[in-house]
Order: sequence, then C-alpha cells, then structure tokens
Amino acid sequence: MSGFASLRLAFSAAILGALFCAPQALAQGAAAPTQTITLGPSGLPLPRFVSLKPARVNSRVGPGANYSVNWMYLKAGLPMEVIQEFDTWRRVRDADGSEGWINQSLLSGRRTAIVAPWQRGKGGRINLLDEPDKDAGVVAIVEPGVIGSIKKCDGQWCEMTFDGHTGWMAQSQVWGAYPGEKVKN
Repeated sequence: MSGFASLRLAFSAAILGALFCAPQALAQGAAAPTQTITLGPSGLPLPRFVSLKPARVNSRVGPGANYSVNWMYLKAGLPMEVIQEFDTWRRVRDADGSEGWINQSLLSGRRTAIVAPWQRGKGGRINLLDEPDKDAGVVAIVEPGVIGSIKKCDGQWCEMTFDGHTGWMAQSQVWGAYPGEKVKN
C-alpha cells in the first residue's frame, strides 16, 4: 500500500471515529471541561506565569550554563510563562512565543503582564478603567506592548499598575494571566 493510500485510510478512519463519537458526546450533555493542574518537580503548577528579576537575562537552548545563549532579555519585570522544569532551570516562553531555559534564580513570582502584545504596531489603545466595568471612567490609555504590574485578577478583570497609574483592564487584554485565573499579588 502506498504512503498516500495509508494516509487517506487513516484520515477516513479518524473522520468515521469522530462521527460515531460525536452523538454520544452530545447525548451526555455539554459537561464543563475539567482542568487538571500539573505540578512540576518544584511542586509549583505548570504552566505558570513569572517575571524576570534582573534587567539582563540570558535564555539558553538547554537547561544549563554550558548551553549556548539563544536570546538575551533586557527588561526587568518582563512576564514569562514557565512551561517545564529541570533541576534549577525553567523552560520559559515569552509573549512572542520564543522559548528557552533560564535559571530559577533569575525569575520572580511577582506577576506582571503585557498589554495586548498581539496588537503591537496596529495603532490600537486599551483603556485602563477606574473600576472593573466596561462603562467605567478611564484612568489612562495604554498602548499594546506596555508592561504593568498585576495587583489582582478576578477571572475577568485585572487590577494593574502602569507607571504610577492604577486601574482595571479586561483580563482578555493582557498576557500574563490565564483566562479565568484568579491572581492575588
């Protein structure tokens, strides 16, 4: 059997399987997905958000000082997502999706976030509000890509501080808190 024929056969089997399983899933009702928390060797959840302690941090291609540097971060407080742990090293992902290994001593549990990094360079602006309500008064206008400190998030809104201005922003507009996550910094 050719590679194409076996691929076509596998694809057909997957389609049939989906068709036979879908009615059962619908009959059981739309149950809310159960979110399981995975703990890393440190006992902390994976994935999780942290921030950079110093203003200069090397990201390496592997978990050790002998691995080459693939990226250098030059901003203290930059939020990072820890996605894996090995000994004292943490595999992290930044808001742009770049990944690398950073020693845990260079990471902080202080929560920060980047405002709508997916809108950088598109001319949009995000309102920082005086209360967690879309109709609330505007405290400041923040450009996408700006980093702020998270004071707390309730699952829909985050109270944040940007250069001395504190207010509320929709949690969906920040990279540094998961959708629905409650944060108390």
